[in-house]
Amino acid sequence: MVTEDSPTDPVLIVRREAHRTWIGFNRPEVRNALNEEVVGSIHAVLDEATEPGILIFHSTTPGMFVAGADIAELIERGADDALRAINAGLFERIEAHRWPTIAAVDGWALGGGCELAMACDMRVAGTRARFGQPELSLGILAGAGGNWRLVQLVGLGLARRMLYTGEIIDADTALTAGLVDRVCPSEELEAAAAALADTIAERSWRALELTKLALGRHRPATTGFDVAAQALLFESEDKKRRMNDFLNRRRR
Repeated sequence: MVTEDSPTDPVLIVRREAHRTWIGFNRPEVRNALNEEVVGSIHAVLDEATEPGILIFHSTTPGMFVAGADIAELIERGADDALRAINAGLFERIEAHRWPTIAAVDGWALGGGCELAMACDMRVAGTRARFGQPELSLGILAGAGGNWRLVQLVGLGLARRMLYTGEIIDADTALTAGLVDRVCPSEELEAAAAALADTIAERSWRALELTKLALGRHRPATTGFDVAAQALLFESEDKKRRMNDFLNRRRR
C-alpha cells in the first residue's frame, strides 16, 4: 500500500480523512487499467481498514475512472490464473467489507472498472461517466461479477444489451436504470462523494455493519461458474487473437 506522500509513482494513492478513506487509481497512461499490482495494493488497503469508516474508490486523474483490466497482462493469463479469481476475489472482498463503500466514477468505467464500481455499496457518477461491459468482444466474459451484479442493478434487459452488444451507457441512463445512485457535474464529484460518505457516517457503525450483512444474505451470484468458464476462455485462441487485435489498435 502507498500513501499520498510516497516519493515514487504509485499505482494507488490513499488519502485518509477522519471517517473517509480515498483510494485513488493512479495509472493514467493506461486509463487506470487494473493489473495484479493494483489488485494487490487494494488488498493491502483492505487489510488495514479495520476501523469503522467509508472507503471511496476514485481516480487521481479527472475524467477517468477504470477502463477495465490491463489487456497487456490479461492476454498472458491462462486457466490457472482464471481459477485464482484475481479480480473476482477482490471484488467479492470489496462487497464483503464490513462498512459501506462508494465508487466515485468520472469517465470510463468499462469491464473490470464497471465490475469494481458495482461491487461497491453505492455509486456517484460525474456527468462524464460511461459504463460498459465489453468483455465478449475480447473473447472472455464478465467473470468478476458483471454477469450477476449488472442484472441485479439494472435488470435483465439492459444487462443483456450491455453484455451481448457492448452497449455503453452514460451517467443519466445509468441513474435511470439504477446502476448509479447520484449524478452530479464532474467537477463536483469529489464533494458529492464526500457528502454521501458523511451522511452514511451519521448512522451507527454497528448498525451499518449488520445491515450490510442482512442485505447480502440473499444475493444471487454466479461467481463459481464464471471463474470456471473464464478458465476455459483464457486458454482459447479466439481470446488471444481478439486481445492482440485490441492491443495493436491501441498502439496505432
